[in-house]
Amino acid sequence: MQKIFVFLKCDLGQAYDVAAALVDGLEEVSEVDSISGQYDLLAKFYLPREIDVGRFVTEQVQTVKGVKDSFTLVAFNAFT
Repeated sequence: MQKIFVFLKCDLGQAYDVAAALVDGLEEVSEVDSISGQYDLLAKFYLPREIDVGRFVTEQVQTVKGVKDSFTLVAFNAFT
């Protein structure tokens, strides 16, 4: 599995709807948190190794109604 974090900016007033859509619609989602700062949400996903991260984010996450912008981090498990 590969772990990614996606910071999401949402249209005004849409953060709760976006969070619900992610949790209800994507089995790869692990957690979605509301955060302070320039982004509204932080979502953690676990993807099978064969899944292309770029395609997953652009086709599955960015297309959720109410998502305005995203920033993706790929996490490397270097400490176990």
